[in-house]
Amino acid sequence: MKAQKLILPLLIIAVAAVLYFLYFSPKDDLGFFSDFDTNNNANRDIIVKLLHERGFVQDKNSGGTTFYVEDGAGKVVKVIGPITLPPGMDVTNRVTLRGHLHTDYFHAASVTPRN
Repeated sequence: MKAQKLILPLLIIAVAAVLYFLYFSPKDDLGFFSDFDTNNNANRDIIVKLLHERGFVQDKNSGGTTFYVEDGAGKVVKVIGPITLPPGMDVTNRVTLRGHLHTDYFHAASVTPRN
């Protein structure tokens, strides 16, 4: 009789754990720019590969730093980020961008280096 009373709570815990690990746990994989809508200006996070060989260009006229990144599908996108980038950008391979996608570039409100 005690075994029957334990089955339902264990089943609920198992379902909750599966949902958490599949949908709500933080992902460390590269994101896809195809998930973004160019008509939506809401800021979202995306993890991308930083392309050091394309360089960093600070443009005081536009008020930002331009650099290039690659998403999980291999799509290379120009990023216009803050004028001052956080420390560690020269040694990291991946960054988290928070911003929105335009037709020809990604506007990053914030840039965070990843390990």
